[in-house]
Amino acid sequence: MSLDRADDEAVPGEVGTGGMLSMMYDEFGNYVGPDLDDDDEEEGFDNAPEEREREPPSPVAPDRGMDVDNGSAVVEFNEQRSVVLHQDKKYFPTAEEVYPQAEVLVEEEDAQPLSTPIVAPVKEKKFQTVERTLPPTTFSTEYLCSLMTTPQLVRNVTIAGQLHHGKTSFMDMFVQQTHEKNWSLSKNLRYTDTRDDEQEIGVSIKTTPMSLVLPNSIGKNYLVNLFDTPGHVNFSDEVTASFRLCDGVVVLVDAVEGVMVQTERVIKHALLERLPIVVVINKLDRIILELKLPPADAYHKLRHTIDEINQLVESNAQGGERVRVSPELGNVMFASSIFGFCFSLQTFAQMYTEQYTALPQSKGLSLDAESAQTSFGMPNTAEELAKRLWGDIYYHPDARMFKTTPPPKGNRSFVEFVLEPLYKIFSHVIGEERETLEPVLLELGISLRAHEYHYDTNVLLRLVLTRFFGRSTGFVDMVVKHFPSPIESARTKVEQSYTGPLNTKYGTALTTCDPNGPLLIHVCKLYTKPDCSGFDAFGRVMSGTVRVGDHVRVLGEAYTPTDEEDMAEEDVTKLWILQSRYRVGITSAPAGNWVLIGGVDSSILKTATIVNAVPVEQPYIFKPLNFNTLSVMKVAVEPLRPSELPKMLDALRKINKSYPLCITKKEESGEHTILGTGEIYLDSILRDLRHLYSDIEIKVADPVVAFCETVAETSSLKCFGSTPNKKNKLTMIAEPLEKGLAEEIENRVIRAEWDPKTTADFLLKKYGWDFLAARSLWAFGPDTQGPNALIDDTLPTEVDKRMLSTVKKFIIQGFQWATKEGPLCEEPIRNVKYKLIDAQMATEEIQRSGVQIIPTARRVCYSAFLMAAPRLMEPVYFVEVQAPADCISAVVTVLSRRRGYVTAENPRPGTPLYTLKAFVPVIDSFGFETDLRTHTQGQAFCLSVFDHWAVVPGDPLDKNIMLRPLTVSQPTELAREFMVKTRRRKGLSEDVTVSKFFDEELVAAMAKENES
Repeated sequence: MSLDRADDEAVPGEVGTGGMLSMMYDEFGNYVGPDLDDDDEEEGFDNAPEEREREPPSPVAPDRGMDVDNGSAVVEFNEQRSVVLHQDKKYFPTAEEVYPQAEVLVEEEDAQPLSTPIVAPVKEKKFQTVERTLPPTTFSTEYLCSLMTTPQLVRNVTIAGQLHHGKTSFMDMFVQQTHEKNWSLSKNLRYTDTRDDEQEIGVSIKTTPMSLVLPNSIGKNYLVNLFDTPGHVNFSDEVTASFRLCDGVVVLVDAVEGVMVQTERVIKHALLERLPIVVVINKLDRIILELKLPPADAYHKLRHTIDEINQLVESNAQGGERVRVSPELGNVMFASSIFGFCFSLQTFAQMYTEQYTALPQSKGLSLDAESAQTSFGMPNTAEELAKRLWGDIYYHPDARMFKTTPPPKGNRSFVEFVLEPLYKIFSHVIGEERETLEPVLLELGISLRAHEYHYDTNVLLRLVLTRFFGRSTGFVDMVVKHFPSPIESARTKVEQSYTGPLNTKYGTALTTCDPNGPLLIHVCKLYTKPDCSGFDAFGRVMSGTVRVGDHVRVLGEAYTPTDEEDMAEEDVTKLWILQSRYRVGITSAPAGNWVLIGGVDSSILKTATIVNAVPVEQPYIFKPLNFNTLSVMKVAVEPLRPSELPKMLDALRKINKSYPLCITKKEESGEHTILGTGEIYLDSILRDLRHLYSDIEIKVADPVVAFCETVAETSSLKCFGSTPNKKNKLTMIAEPLEKGLAEEIENRVIRAEWDPKTTADFLLKKYGWDFLAARSLWAFGPDTQGPNALIDDTLPTEVDKRMLSTVKKFIIQGFQWATKEGPLCEEPIRNVKYKLIDAQMATEEIQRSGVQIIPTARRVCYSAFLMAAPRLMEPVYFVEVQAPADCISAVVTVLSRRRGYVTAENPRPGTPLYTLKAFVPVIDSFGFETDLRTHTQGQAFCLSVFDHWAVVPGDPLDKNIMLRPLTVSQPTELAREFMVKTRRRKGLSEDVTVSKFFDEELVAAMAKENES
């Protein structure tokens, strides 16, 4: 009998065996009955009914239970045996159960792309070499901090000079003397070149400070804060920033190359900042090993270099000060940084006085009548002997005297007592074997280990010379003697850089460098944090003491007592002493010291002034940096992916902070441009933009240059313009400024804040202005020191001066606006003098408001400009080329192809090289250095730096000129070509729209004049 048959034949009202079995399984054949023990499963289904009768009924789950109604019998099923679909299974607790108080958002799709990991790895940007731990030094941090509290023992020094003249390797000497490491004698350390790109190309890009405790010749320790600056002219803005924080400049000059373009610029700028200078003639080994000059000729070579420096110093000295550098004065040293030694005349004089003090006395020549004499005509002090070791002074061994007349056979004292011993050391170490070299070194007090004699020649020579000269104590003596301490230089420093009065509490604290006075910090540099997330501010504490946790005010460059918008309040989170590759944390820094400050950089753009959060009186800021060059080369950038534009904009803001002379701006066409000083400068900026601050791909347009607009004549007619309400009328003319005046305005030789009498006297005596015009100078523009002038040339009998004074500020604002963007191609106006010759003002004040006057003044300036033969000006580079004589013709050929010309061609004394000085337009200089090296087989080396603005030949408004694509324009067509292409790039129409700047009445007057 089948199960179905038994079920059918069951008695009504009773549940048969077949019916029970069917109720224990669902329609899919799954068992849904009560739980069974293992024994029950083995026995089969025969005993199942009896077991169920003895078990109590189990409660039915509210959701999973199933009721089966078959007569009076109800069977309830257990939830554990129910079927659970896949989507209903629960493996983990829900978010609501784990975080009951949090809001839970469920998304339909995964918004994160597959290319992005769920947990992104930590990215560590490696762009510089840093010390992971503080290296061991010859001085402790506690001792360094204690010297900071004694400003009399502090010297703030900048090392500057030409590219590849050995500034960084000169710093390495002091690093190796103060840091106890196993330094490699064969490797060029370049410790202060911390960036990877600096190490790769061998050129310093950033100014790098180090604070070292160095002893002088008598063992007294000084805290010497040193700045290693770039030598490339493109990075002269870094040198300018370092000058603002230091009290003296060490000028390094290559003994072979002599004074070069950057050397000249450094000396001029240091004298302009009223900083004392000393000279280190470096790479003395090149004269011995490369040029192989005899000692007597080497003396003349060195003397010629010093004479060149003195000519520069004399021609650029400020305030009639007579400054001279010379070895006998102690402000000139000689060095070879690659071989690790430097010495002064005092160094050799000390050696001789120590060696010959025990010999019998005899009389000799004394340059000082009161100085005592000892054996061989040598004074008994090193100072007196040092005065006799330079110049036309000779030693007479027979008479044992120094004389100014030469002996029959003998050389100058410098040659005999300094150069000849040095030459002998070089020749013995290079040419002798160990058997003959060892006794010579023992006579000099130098002992070497056996394996050291097997070193390479250069390494052995460096080892011998460093042990012969010892530590560079002569450098410390020179710095301490010729550079003032922060207290001694405080007044000069403040007068040069502070904008506020000195008869206040701030002024008194600044001039005395008071560590207990009100806080004033001059921030001149921003250094990138190790993780590139922001910047730390580097500055000099001018007065007071800064401490960790101080709440301070950060005053920007645009801050004034009447306009406090450029101000922010920050907390000083950390303080460090920046030691190039590592940082030393400190808790406070008193006046006179350099310090790196964390937590205050958010509002700083270039420079800043930091004061207490609650100032004792009205604070003033320090002046912005005054650079000796301009950013005239321009590139446009945009992200490869438009969605990454915010990242690029943030990176551009960081670039603007990192480079003092970099300018980033957005043109009206929407393109983002970067202005720099040269090609290598822009290369460094773009590398940082891509890899340091944004990590995105950047598209870079072809480089262009910044132009200026000027006039060649006086306006052909009086240009006037009426305000929109027709109640006011201004009349102006434009004419060129006197030659040289624009440069003096930019260099702050004449200043806008001078009183009218001082300004009038200056213009009257130097430029021949009439007294009335000189007294009526209103403003310079654009900004406050721009190379244009606005003069009130109205007559009191024709114009109400009292009413004119009420709108003076509005006319000045219109003039500033006009000179910032000229009418030709929206480039700055330069070298233009605007004269206001008539003004008709409304009687009611509301009708002559700024809304009416400012745009009208701008429009009148434009119309006067266009009526004065407008011209375009382009920047011009000064190029200095060093090349052998057989390459001069190739250099001239390359220059002539780029509209360049040579102005001087001079042989370099003592060398086979010639120095060519030339000018080349910046717009034609792209790739010039590569082209030059190609045509000279790499024998020529050049440096280019902005020098002046020159008028582009041709009339930019001449519509008869036809510009043909892919065709070189004639010289007279260049102005038109430059203007049209610049306007196209900026999204402007090709020609200047005259109707925008000329009133209808003026146009009618012009037409009438043309007819007549």
